[in-house]
Formats: sequence, structure tokens, C-alpha cells
Amino acid sequence: MAILLNNTQLQPQPLTGGEPVAVRIGLSVSKGPHFDVDCVLEWFKPGTELPVLSHHLRGSGLDISWLPDADYEIAWSASALDLEPGAHHLVISLYHAHGPNTELAHRETLPVSIEQGTAHGQPQANGLARPGHWEIRTLNGGAPVDQLSWRRGHEDWFYRHFDHAARTIISYMLGDSPLLQGRILDVGCGDGITDLGVFYRCQPKQLIGIDPFKGYERLPQVCADNHLPLSGLPDGLQFLPASGNDIPFEDNSFDVVLSWGSLEHIAGGYMDTLKEIRRVLKNGGLLFAHPGLYYSNFGHHLGEFCDEPFFHLTKTHQELEQLVLNTQPNYMDRAGEFSTPAQYWQWYNELNPMTVAGFESELKELGFEFYRAALRTEDMIEYHHPKLQNYAMQDLATVELYLSAYNRK
Repeated sequence: MAILLNNTQLQPQPLTGGEPVAVRIGLSVSKGPHFDVDCVLEWFKPGTELPVLSHHLRGSGLDISWLPDADYEIAWSASALDLEPGAHHLVISLYHAHGPNTELAHRETLPVSIEQGTAHGQPQANGLARPGHWEIRTLNGGAPVDQLSWRRGHEDWFYRHFDHAARTIISYMLGDSPLLQGRILDVGCGDGITDLGVFYRCQPKQLIGIDPFKGYERLPQVCADNHLPLSGLPDGLQFLPASGNDIPFEDNSFDVVLSWGSLEHIAGGYMDTLKEIRRVLKNGGLLFAHPGLYYSNFGHHLGEFCDEPFFHLTKTHQELEQLVLNTQPNYMDRAGEFSTPAQYWQWYNELNPMTVAGFESELKELGFEFYRAALRTEDMIEYHHPKLQNYAMQDLATVELYLSAYNRK
């Protein structure tokens, strides 16, 4: 098996009711990465079918999004174990995701002897078992878990693309649709990191990312830099240097089409791309789109040059050009990609001024039927600059749009 339990230790031995306890579980991962790793501890009395106590790793808030090949130790500890004296057994179950399913990877049972303790039998004030504390660490020279993207969280660029974006698409916006096991197309795939996250988690029949700028050629190095070795693309994952305005596939070729942060960058407009998406997407297929909204405080894609609110709307075009071309950008974490100010200025001038209302209307006219929509907005807009009076408050306040829709032909 690809995930195995080994060298499990229960301390102290024997256990004393009401006293501190710790469980240390050796874990070997091979043929990885493996996703959504979970562990459950269940304490049983002899002859009973239901546990008298249970502790759930994911329920504790520790999200082991993925693990590369290595040896690990998962540890659970609690200030007290509220079990009656006598014989018990502890069942340790290890799970991980495989495509859309959660699979039991390994299970073992340990006999447990509980001795009478001075604190035994004192109930918890809320009537619940003491929650305990979960932790994981890497053994034997593997990449420390603190260097993995999910441990670094949203401040980490790789996490936002490989973990957060993939999960947002799969579960939050597409509802774990079985269509994700079919053929998927990503229009404007960029570096391909989100596609890799979707592919690993969904195991589709095929996932193809297209982008004329070939940013996906950097994918193996980006993965290596983030402790996710990629000797070659998995079977079924493919990238092509193609444009969304001329998608090189036949009608009704795909079950799902994705577009994360790409439609706003299509020079000259994106309507031809939407028509191409509709053409290659099957009847009843799903579209996911997360377009950049131009009038939001982040819609300019120039955050590395200035942090003044809405500066792209309050400065003249000439002032903005001088700012970009004469400022050394404060490069954000983009996995080693460092573009020039001239490139940023070109991309800014190519941006499509997308709004929620406009995009909604365009999709309806093409025949899409909305499945889910999610908006993230500013807490408050400060209209200190008089030029902001020229813009709709909804456009200024809406930071992000996530949308999914069925293709109806």
C-alpha cells in the first residue's frame, strides 16, 4: 500500500485514568503525493460496537492537504484520558483521498489497559471528551512539514494555487461533480499549478491546459522548489500553447471547462473565447470562471508598484505609466517569476474592464445556466478621491467573483 502505519506507541503503559496520555503513530508515504490525509482514534470497551471516545485529526483543524514521499510521525496527546479502569482497545484508522473518494489506507488495533487514577471519572463541564492536540512531523531527512504549502497557508503563493484554488474549483464551486472525472479543459492555464492540483485530486480521464505563453514549462521546477517532485507529467495531464480564441478541439469535447484569472488578460476582448468555450463544452457540461474585476482595488494587477487604494482609477493614464515604468516593483511571491515593469504596463493596457453585472449578462446571452456564484467584497469603500464618484459602488466594492454554470445547447 502507498500509506502505511508503523511503529505506533501508546504512552505511558499501562495508562492511568484521568492522567496525561500520548499516541505516536509512524507513517510511511510512497508513490505520492497523497491528499487529505486523516487519522481517527477510537477507544472501545470489550464487546461494544460503538467507541466510548473518539478523536478526529481533521476535526481538530489540522488540515494535512498533501504529503510527498517520506516517513512521518503523527502525534496525539491529551491532558487526561477519561476512561473507566479495565481492558479496552484502541483502533487507529488512517484515511486519504483517492479521486472523489475517501479511502481507508490502513487500520490497526492496540490492546489498552486502564488503571484506576485519582482524577478518573470526573466529567467534562461541556459533556464532551477532552479534545487533545494533534501534530505531525517529518522523519529521516524528508522535507519538513513546515515547508509544505498547506502548513504555510494563504500567505504562500504555491498554497493559493495548488491547494486553495484547486479545492475552490472542485468542491466549493463545482460541488464535487462527477463531471470532474471526465475530460477537463483549462483556458489560460498559466503555469499549470492549479491544473496539477485539480488533476491529482480528481483523477479525471484527461485534463488539458492551454496557454499561448507556455508558463507551464516552468511547472517541474516550481514543484521541485515546493517539495513536490515531478519527474514528468502524470498520464492524462497535458499542456498546449493554444489560444482561447481558437481552441484546437472539436465541438462537445469536454465535460468541464475552467478559467481562473485568465479572461481579463485576453487582448482585444474575451467574447470569442467564451463562444469557443461554449462550442467545445458538452451540453450539460460545467464552466468554472474566476475573472479579474477591473474596477476593484486589485483589478489593475499592479499591486507590486503601489498600495494606494484604487490608484488605477484616480491617476491619469500618463501618471500611471510613469509610476509603473519608473518604479522598481516590490515583487510578490510568484514562484520565481520576475517580469519587467514594461511587461506589467503592457499587460495592464491589455486588461478587459470586467464587471460582475456585465459578465453575468454576457453568459446569460450565450445560454449558460448558473449553478453557483460567490462574491467577496470590501468591508467599506472610502470615497476620499473625487474621481471615485464616477464608478458604481458595486464595481468598486466587489473584489472577487467565483462562478459556475451549466452549458445549455
